[in-house]
Parts: sequence; C-alpha cells; structure tokens
Amino acid sequence: MTGWLLGAALLLLAALGAPVFALLGALSLWLFHGAGIDPAAVIIELYRLASLPALIAIPLFTFAGFLLAESKAPQRLLELAESLCGWMPGGLAVVGLASCAVFTAFTGASGVTIIALGGLLHPMLLKQGYPERFTLGLLTCTGSLGLLFPPSLPIILYGLVAKVPIDKLFLAGAVPGLVLLGALGAYGAFVGWRAGIPRQAFSAARALAAARAAAWEVPLPFVIVGGIYGGKFTATDAAAVMAFYVFVVEVFVYRDVGWSDLPRIVRESMTLVGSILIVLGCALGLTNYMIDAEVPEALFEALSRVVSSKVGFLAVLNVLLLIVNMVEIFSAIVIVVPIIIPIAAKYGIDPVHLGVIFLLNLEIGYMTPPLGLNLFLSNRRFGAPLPKLYRASFPFWLAHVAMLALVTYWPALSLSLDSWRNPG
Repeated sequence: MTGWLLGAALLLLAALGAPVFALLGALSLWLFHGAGIDPAAVIIELYRLASLPALIAIPLFTFAGFLLAESKAPQRLLELAESLCGWMPGGLAVVGLASCAVFTAFTGASGVTIIALGGLLHPMLLKQGYPERFTLGLLTCTGSLGLLFPPSLPIILYGLVAKVPIDKLFLAGAVPGLVLLGALGAYGAFVGWRAGIPRQAFSAARALAAARAAAWEVPLPFVIVGGIYGGKFTATDAAAVMAFYVFVVEVFVYRDVGWSDLPRIVRESMTLVGSILIVLGCALGLTNYMIDAEVPEALFEALSRVVSSKVGFLAVLNVLLLIVNMVEIFSAIVIVVPIIIPIAAKYGIDPVHLGVIFLLNLEIGYMTPPLGLNLFLSNRRFGAPLPKLYRASFPFWLAHVAMLALVTYWPALSLSLDSWRNPG
C-alpha cells in the first residue's frame, strides 16, 4: 500500500511540474532508506559520474553546438549545399535533409535545428513549389536525423550510462543513418520530380562563392567525423577539438559571435548540461537500487514466461522504448538503459546494437503523436495545427519505422563497420 501511495504521489508531483531530478532523487533516497542502506549511496553515484573521463565531452560538444546555432553558420552551409545540389531532382529537399542531419549532429538537439534551419528552409521550399504537407513533414521529422551521427549528445549519454565505448557507438550509427538519409533523399527527389519543381542550373561561380564564404566551417565535419572514424582521436578529444575550432572560427574569423554574447551562450549551454548531469546522477542512484534489488532479473523472469524468443523480445522492446522516448528523452536513457541492458544480454543482444535500436526509437519518439517534441516545436515555429502535422509527418515516420525494423533484425547493419575497422 505504501508503494502504491508513493507512486501516486510521484505521478501527481510530476503532473504539477516538479523537476524530474527532484523526483528521481527523492525516490532513490526513500528506497535506499527503506532497504537499510546509507542514502549516501546516491551521492557516491554522483561522485562516480563526475570522475568519468568521457564526461567532459558533453559540455564541450554542447558549447560548440550553441556557438554554431548563434552564428550564421546555418545560412552559409545551406547556401553551399544548395549551390552544389540545386541541379538535382528535388535538390532543395535533399539539401534540407542533409543540412538538418548535420546541424542536429553538431548541436545535439533537433529542436535547435527546427528553429534555426526551419525558418530558413520553410519559405524556400514553398517558394520553389514543394507541397506544404511535404514541407512541414520534412522540417518536423528530419531535425532528429542527426541523432545517429557523431558527435550526437544522446549517443554520448547512452555510452556513459551503458558503459559502452562511445567510439563504437559512433561507428554503429553511421551506416543506418546514411541508409535512412539516402532513403528519405530518394523520397524527396521523387516528390520534387512529381511536383515538377524546376531544377537550378549548376553555377560554378555561385558554388565557388558559397565555398569561400563557408571555407572555415566546411572542414569541421570532416575533421571531427574523420578523426573519430579514422581512430586519430577519441570522442573526448573530438569534443575539445570541436569546441576550440568553433570558438576561434565564429568569434575571431567570422565574428558572428561577439564577446558580449559569450557569457549568455556559456550560461545557456551549461544550464542545459547541468540539468542533464543532475538528472543523470539522480537516475543512476535509482538504477543502482534497482540492480541491487535484482529488478532486471525479476523483469526477465516475468518476461521470459511470455516471450521466449529474441525476435519477440525485440518487438516488445521497440514498443516500450517508443512509448518511453516519446514522453521523456534524457531521463529515459539514464533510467531505462541500465535496466534493459542485462535483460537484453540474456537474449543475446549486443549492447552496441541495442544502442542503435534505442537511438532510432528516440528519433521516432520525437515525431510520434500525440507527445512527440518535434510536433510541438513545429506547431510553434510554423503555426500549423497539430492534426495537420500528424498527417504531414506520417510518411517520414513510416520510413523511420521501416529502418528500425531493418536495424533491429539485421544486427550486421550496425556492427559491421566496427568489425571491419577492428577485425580482431
């Protein structure tokens, strides 16, 4: 009875707007106290978190992402991409897909992409004659495409929680991300061809001018991604390189970000980092209790009575992850991942493969009605009613679900790149 009352009280407090970290921390302290364990176990978990070497990647990547979002980098990169790909069928749609994916990967948040690039791409796509429904669907859903590519913040967070090498996760997400990007690009080209969108003649002069304008930003993806995939540096090294490079380029070279803007950018970016770390620390304390109480083993025993096969478990897992990721993203990673990893291991599922499944569910959760975050952001940004956004997002949602099924039941799609790089 006490447990049910506590659960009801926590749900009520959550509905009233209580901070997630406060609820998780309070629940952890109460459970440890009830088990006769010193509540300092929660604080010890915070200390352990602070001592992780890979943790520094989160604030560095976040700071660099905020700097890029505050600068004119989106306009310069979009102009370059359009000058290079405008001659293709559906060229601007393909440009929008690729630009959104790259920008989300480096800023770590699809919401920033919808706000920053959506305002630029929305009138451009409509002016060229793309259907409004397709335009809204593209800008609503493709903001989360970059979550599978380095240096995506959710990848780093999953690696820290799951105790999986972040470099392996970066490799695992690359092929599924590129396949999904290619499939959506083909769909965009088909829509452009069917709508009779005129192609732009390629202009070497325009492309050269755009390349010169973005000359300092173009190397960034190649340096960071190439360095990680080539084994030149780790994810933590990449974070330091990216933060320093972006700071120098945007503050000293382009001067898009003034010295007076830096305190605000640091404050806003570190506020986000602080909120993530507080939730992460409190959630890991709760997770430790669940592991000590053998909750994963109990869940596995209950689940194994209903689901005996790996195929069935993966199907159930995808449904549960979709629901959880639709409601709360970062909390879902830090609470759910440590619980499902030991259960998945009993079904013979690789934790790196599980990471890609989790991240794809995260992408889909962003665009799934009625609570998908991207839907609400697009509603605010473009003024489109939510039912209209639900219909517009459906083809893109369907493509993501098809990719999720492919990744779920074909592990080699995620694991082959790392096996090829490390044959031993």
